[in-house]
Amino acid sequence: MGKNRRKKIFEDVEIVDAGAKGKSIAFAPDGKVVFVNNAVPGDVCTIQTTKKRKSYYEGSAILFSKYSEKRVDPKCEYFGTCGGCKWQFMDYSHQLYYKQKEVENNLIRIGKIELPEIVPILGSKKQYFYRNKMEFSFSNSKWLTLDQIKSDEIIENRNALGFHIPGMWDKILDIDSCFLQRDPSNAIRNFVKNKAEELNLTFFNNRHKEGLLRTLMLRTSSTGDLMVLLQFFYEDQTNRELLLNAVSAKFPEITSLQYVINSKGNDTIYDQDVICYRGNDHIFEEMEGLRFKINAKSFYQTNSEQAFELYKITREFAGLTGNEIVFDLYTGTGTIAQFVSKKAKKVIGIESVPEAIEAAKENAQFNNIENTEFFVGDMKKVFNDNFINQHGTPDVIITDPPRDGMHKDVIKQLLKISADKIIYVSCNSATQARDLELLDVDYIVSKSQAVDMFPQTFHVENVVLLEKRSI
Repeated sequence: MGKNRRKKIFEDVEIVDAGAKGKSIAFAPDGKVVFVNNAVPGDVCTIQTTKKRKSYYEGSAILFSKYSEKRVDPKCEYFGTCGGCKWQFMDYSHQLYYKQKEVENNLIRIGKIELPEIVPILGSKKQYFYRNKMEFSFSNSKWLTLDQIKSDEIIENRNALGFHIPGMWDKILDIDSCFLQRDPSNAIRNFVKNKAEELNLTFFNNRHKEGLLRTLMLRTSSTGDLMVLLQFFYEDQTNRELLLNAVSAKFPEITSLQYVINSKGNDTIYDQDVICYRGNDHIFEEMEGLRFKINAKSFYQTNSEQAFELYKITREFAGLTGNEIVFDLYTGTGTIAQFVSKKAKKVIGIESVPEAIEAAKENAQFNNIENTEFFVGDMKKVFNDNFINQHGTPDVIITDPPRDGMHKDVIKQLLKISADKIIYVSCNSATQARDLELLDVDYIVSKSQAVDMFPQTFHVENVVLLEKRSI
């Protein structure tokens, strides 16, 4: 009862802006901000609060008296339940507007930096079917919709193969179609589920840690390669082979069919043995004549076409002439390093994941690139004076850190090195802005461009060019 009394109802409130993490912004009658999870700027609605904090509320729109002109009809039947495409009800041009606005606001508000003229955000040519990697989870207790719960229907089959419900680690939404990955993604997922049920295979239960089938991963590529990986909780050779043989026979276009036996508590495969059942243990991605070998554990940008555009912007910002030593921090599998290598004298890549560095070296050898070197280790420990003395002082530094941004020791070293240019690629403009404020003592932001890698979501990449301040 106490919780219900704390909930408030605000009627006929206009949604005035879009905020962080896909939530929209309104103002309550008392002047506090309300973050709304299911509305579009321009909507006028009745809001029921779900949380109250000192300076703001969180809530949901429960009744709309006016719909925004920025709205469009969601393409997917699971919109609002599946958490994957939170902005699918907003016209794409407006998605781009609010993404760029968020980047600018973060750089100004958090970074406290003077921005140059902003290059307009680069939208994605594909707004759907743009992902090259999808991961689905099996469950024997699928998520029921409110309509299903209220109905008298007895749902005996609770098997699901789909996505986790946001904030509910053990609940899986069963899906028939998804608009994020091109064919034959939907056909493979649906076939696997139906064939598993035909074979009476058990679907995983996350709470009780039981059931044979755990996850399904699909990777496509611009070269036409196709990887399918099934994860099993325990070994059952007879049923495992029945399922894998059926998938292989139904989809002869699969070039890499693999599996994992994973009996640990979580379903991450990075510490597991991946076994190639048929075909190759990898697929290839291609970009500007370069081919990148991708295995089941490899990181590769999930929007291949936009990754090409992102890398081109990075290389353009670097302005290489062929005489520069370039450091590529957080290099991953070395895709950016190799992409810029033909314009540089030497490129040094650093990454903390050993498997990624091995892949970077292998891909460089495969592409006959002889002016790249790759090193593994914790960035804040490896990127030190001894490393610089051994490999040379960089003229240009490219940094593409994880969402948390760069460690303060890495930033100190950047300031100490004092390279002519730093190109900072970020998937989180808030932490990017925090780091830019620290670099502002010696560097000025001379260019900034956002790149939309993930249409229908609030996520956005941003590329910044930092140049030395004039003395």
